[in-house]
Amino acid sequence: MRSKVESALPYGLLAPTLLVVVLLIVVPIFQAFLLAFQGSDGGFTLAQFQKMVHDTAFLDALKFTFLLLIFIVPLQIILALAMALLIHKRFRGHSIFLYIYAIPLAISDLAAGIAWLSIFTERGYLNSILHSLGIIDKPFLFLSYQNLPAVFGTIVIAESWRATAIVMVILLAGLEVIPRDYFEAADVFGATALKRTLFVVLPLLRPSLQNALIIRTIFAFQTFSVVLALAGRVIPVLTGEAYYWYAANRNPNVAAAYAVLVMVFTIFITIMYFRLLKTTDAEAGYD
Repeated sequence: MRSKVESALPYGLLAPTLLVVVLLIVVPIFQAFLLAFQGSDGGFTLAQFQKMVHDTAFLDALKFTFLLLIFIVPLQIILALAMALLIHKRFRGHSIFLYIYAIPLAISDLAAGIAWLSIFTERGYLNSILHSLGIIDKPFLFLSYQNLPAVFGTIVIAESWRATAIVMVILLAGLEVIPRDYFEAADVFGATALKRTLFVVLPLLRPSLQNALIIRTIFAFQTFSVVLALAGRVIPVLTGEAYYWYAANRNPNVAAAYAVLVMVFTIFITIMYFRLLKTTDAEAGYD
């Protein structure tokens, strides 16, 4: 009897997590597919995707979504790696930096967007500081629809600040797993900090980099709240268009088509990461 209870214990511990995953992820995905491919008569149709493709904002949303992906993900990986390496040195007071870097994790997406809106708006903190220092005579319009590069840049800065900590935590966990003998051997052979990072850290950190890239790419495709707070519909994104079709246009079917498209892109890029950063079991365990 005891052996049966012990064998069933792992399944009992996993059951709540599996239930949450099924209710909050699997079921909504299934419902989204039904809505995206279901016509008014209940039959199969591609009319929702045709309406999505012919939407006037579709091409711009597709363009800006991938531009954000291209700019944000590499920038965050570089920043997160630098932050993780700094904390990994374990100098006196390194834990303070960890707490400071982790602060954005406690702030919601929309709250972060509103906070950065107060910085970049015409009479925001940044313009006020620049004006008080005598650097500018009149406010710079960071969020003007006539200056799309500036608006896009503010979104990249805000989103990088908000989510770099997630990547940093993943990479720091990977660094902690690497035996310090490798770092000491690199120092003995006279490797510079750059060479040690390129030829020791990055190869051994590849499993963590893979996980960080996948998670951050998924979040990059879902970027919406920060864009909404800073740019509204001046810079459309795919998830934003899904929201507008559902909330403003009252058309859940086209909104579901946008959601399915985002999921397809996410799966495709995840598979690409697995192929490009393929790791063996020995590399994953640093054996």
